[in-house]
Amino acid sequence: MFRDRLEAAGQLADALAHYRGTQPLVLAIPRGAVPMAAVLAQRLEGELDLVLVRKLHAPGAPEFAVGAVDEGGWTYVAPHAAAVGATPAYLEEQREDQLQELARRRQRYTPGRARADAAGRVVIVVDDGLATGATMVAALHALRERGPQRLVCAVPVGSPDAVQLVAGYCDDVVCLQAPPHFGSVGQFYMSFPQLEDEEVIALLANAAA
Repeated sequence: MFRDRLEAAGQLADALAHYRGTQPLVLAIPRGAVPMAAVLAQRLEGELDLVLVRKLHAPGAPEFAVGAVDEGGWTYVAPHAAAVGATPAYLEEQREDQLQELARRRQRYTPGRARADAAGRVVIVVDDGLATGATMVAALHALRERGPQRLVCAVPVGSPDAVQLVAGYCDDVVCLQAPPHFGSVGQFYMSFPQLEDEEVIALLANAAA
């Protein structure tokens, strides 16, 4: 159990300390992971940026992912998608909706600014936890296309199945806790508030300054 995201980020920074000195690129999956990635970027003497991906929601269950999509449109569909009623037509509708949201977020968060260059660098992708692992898979796939030297997934907590899944998409998984009885990411934090766009924008501005 973590007190909040910042406490979890501090523990992650300790576990990733061997990357200090490599000038890592620390990429957050918005919105919850952004304050965590800001801590990691500072502690590891790295650069902070975002990787934008969106989960595809299960029918009638917006918090349960049946897949995810990245900004380029590449889509991961989870093996359980059909079993929970996510038909191909439903998935395509979800994909289009989430691509629109990704475009909105890119314009809102980083207007007029190019993405940080990932080529040849240690790239650390941060989220506040892995439930199904779908959004992390999409993020790691997107980053692999950009040619990093080493691609790392860093999370405080994840389900064992999700940790195993994402390991196939990166060079290293740093997960502090992978309890066998996993319900939701939020259950492992005493304080787990939703972040707003304005908080993300402020964190990015502070890091740039």
